[in-house]
Amino acid sequence: MGHGQQEKVTTSLAGAVGASISASLAPVDAELARRYPGDPGTRQPVHTVYVPADAFDAGTVRSWGDRALAALDEHAPDAGSLARALGLPGELAGPVYERVRDKLEREPVEDLRIDFEDGYGPRSDEEEDLAAARAARLVHAAYADGTAAPYTGIRMKCLEAPVRDRAIRTLDIFLSGLMEAGGLPEGLVLTLPKVTYPEQVAAMVRLTEEFEKARGLERGRIGFEIQIETSQSILAADGTAAVARMIVAADGRATGLHYGTFDYSACVGVSAAYQSSDHPAADHAKAVMQVAAAGTGVRVCDGSTNVLPVGPTAQVHEAWRLHYGLTRRALARAYYQGWDMHPGHLPTRYAAVYAFYREGLEQAAARLAAYVSKAGGDVMDEPATAKALSGYLLRGLDCGALDGDEVTRLTGLTRAELESYAAPRRADLTVSAP
Repeated sequence: MGHGQQEKVTTSLAGAVGASISASLAPVDAELARRYPGDPGTRQPVHTVYVPADAFDAGTVRSWGDRALAALDEHAPDAGSLARALGLPGELAGPVYERVRDKLEREPVEDLRIDFEDGYGPRSDEEEDLAAARAARLVHAAYADGTAAPYTGIRMKCLEAPVRDRAIRTLDIFLSGLMEAGGLPEGLVLTLPKVTYPEQVAAMVRLTEEFEKARGLERGRIGFEIQIETSQSILAADGTAAVARMIVAADGRATGLHYGTFDYSACVGVSAAYQSSDHPAADHAKAVMQVAAAGTGVRVCDGSTNVLPVGPTAQVHEAWRLHYGLTRRALARAYYQGWDMHPGHLPTRYAAVYAFYREGLEQAAARLAAYVSKAGGDVMDEPATAKALSGYLLRGLDCGALDGDEVTRLTGLTRAELESYAAPRRADLTVSAP
């Protein structure tokens, strides 16, 4: 048959069949759009730093950066020494080291959580009242003068009976203090710890709704993270994945699932010496969290290491290698955020993140450019892979691992175009690339 010959197109189904099927699936279409809106497309911090409420002050962010720089000066004063300590390839050593130092000087903390839970402990009501009010005042001032971390908030106590009233009051005082000072900052983040039942998440939803009503805020203005620290939050008594039900119970307000390494490990009986974010029990929990959150717009955050980089240089380097390796492992498993417990963790957090994005830059850019130009190459990529490639580059840009001009030079795409590939319409993902 010649290319110019007109094809005869024949169908057998009446047009009403398609219309009827579409009508029957309309509720499913709406449910898909509601439950699985996809990633919000906003910046995700690479870490969360926890500081006890009584230790937090106006200079906390800068202090962490200065202490991290001092650790570099003492234990890795140049690119070569850091590369040898961490096993960085020679070609990455200079660019990574320079960017780490710049980050620690410019924006040492991306996400700060003022801790009223484990890191703060039980206090008198008067003391915690004053600490919550003080936190609100300092957070407002930091956003006003430009010294705040991009994301900042509190971790309240949990909603279990012994501390429930205290948790509610602390949240109320903190949020009310922010409102009195001028309003809720855009980077506000709240963390609800030790969640076991979806009903506790629903209770948090009601708290935020009631606060919004009391203060005349738009419904849904206040979101929160759910901290996964108990086995029951992964596997409920009826055998279902409780964490998936928690996301539903959050009614669109959940922004993240944060894995609590040590509480969860203890909950399932892991001995203290083996409690780590790479333990098989941790891998299982995070895999369930990841699948439950996929497509919902809720992001997954890895836990932390409690091995601190302190002491003589050899001991610091050993702790740095551990933290660097755990961070790289998490990134490879698509956990793009984790906890940092000490200023000395910041150099290896950023070294691991920057090495991850810089070593894959040219390959990711080339694959995306080939996809866009339909040039082919040795890998046949599809829209879903283009989404992953552009998301990878955007995360690298957001954290400072990559520069906009080099990404544009390698891909031929602007940031806006990268964002369009990172958040395609659902229907586009079902059509393979030519």
